[in-house]
Amino acid sequence: MTRRAPGGEAAAPPIRVLGRSGVPVTALSFGSAAIGHLFTPVGDEQAYATVDAAWDAGIRYFDTAPHYGAGLAERRLGRALRPRARDGYVISTKVGRLLEPAEPVEPGRDGLPAHRRVWDFSAAGVRRSIEDSLNRLGLDRVDIVYLHDPDDHAEQAFRESYPELERLRGEGVIGAIGAGMNQADMLTRFVRDTDVDAVLCAGRYTLLDQRAGAALLPAARERGTSVVIGGIYNSGVLADPRPGAMYDYAAVPPDLLDRARRMRAVAERHGTTLRSAALAFSAAPDPVASVLVGARSPGEVADAAAQFRAPVPADFWRDLRAEGLLPQDVLTP
Repeated sequence: MTRRAPGGEAAAPPIRVLGRSGVPVTALSFGSAAIGHLFTPVGDEQAYATVDAAWDAGIRYFDTAPHYGAGLAERRLGRALRPRARDGYVISTKVGRLLEPAEPVEPGRDGLPAHRRVWDFSAAGVRRSIEDSLNRLGLDRVDIVYLHDPDDHAEQAFRESYPELERLRGEGVIGAIGAGMNQADMLTRFVRDTDVDAVLCAGRYTLLDQRAGAALLPAARERGTSVVIGGIYNSGVLADPRPGAMYDYAAVPPDLLDRARRMRAVAERHGTTLRSAALAFSAAPDPVASVLVGARSPGEVADAAAQFRAPVPADFWRDLRAEGLLPQDVLTP
C-alpha cells in the first residue's frame, strides 16, 4: 500500500493541556472505534484516508483502544500516523482488556489471527496491555492511558490498575493517566480519590444526557482535572435523528428520537445544525479539554471539523430552554 505524504494541513483547533500533565490536546479529537468496524466494516484504504482527513482538519489528538476491532483500530491508526513526526501528535489508548488468540486459532475477517478480549485490571495486565498496544501501533510510547470501562472491576481498578498507571507516569513511560467510561459516577470517584490527569466520559454530557454535569464536572473543576467528552452524538442520533438511528450503541427509544428531532427543528430555524449544537454544548464547560468525535470516512471528519468551527446563535439555546428541550440551569456556550 502506498501512503501519501503528510500535507494539506489546516490550522489546528485550540490546544488545551490535560490537568497538570503538560500533555497538549486539540479541542477537537479523533476517535478510532469506527475504523475498527464499530457498527459497520471499513476497508483499509478508507480507514487511512479518514485519519489523513483528521490530520488535514488540524486534529492532533487521536484516541484508540485494544477493544476497538480487537486491535484493528490501533494497527490502522499507527500505520496512518507513521509518516508524521512523532512529536506532532498525541495518542491515547486504554487498558483493562487483553487480547488473547481465539480457539481454534484461525484468520479473522481482516486476514489477521482472530482474538478474544479478556478482562484484566491487574498491575501485570496493565503493563502487558501497554506493551501490546505499542507493538500494534508501531510506536515507542503513548501519551495518555485510560482505564477502560472498569464498571464491574472497580476495586481491582483502584487497588491495582490505577497505582500501576501512577508508577508508569512517574517512570516517564506515559505522560497522562485517567479512566474512560460510559458513566459519570465512577469517574467522579476517580477525580475525587486519585490523582488522574483526565477522565474520558462518553455519552454522559450531551444534548440528550447531562448526568456528568451533576457531580463529575464540578469535581473536575475543583480538582483541576481535565475532562474529555466522547459520544457527543450519543452513537449517532444527534448527528442524524431518523428512525433506526443509534443511541448509546442500541436503537434509539422513540421519546429520545422525538426530542432530538425537535432540537433539530429549532436548530434549522436558527440557521445552524444539530451537529454544531451538539459539539458546542459538550465543549462548553470549563473542565472540558477536548470533544472526541468518531468517524469512518473523510467526509465525516470534514463535516465534524466544519460543525465544530461554526458558531451557534445564542437564541438557539434560549429557544431550547423555552421549549423544555434543555434544563434551565444547564451551562450553554
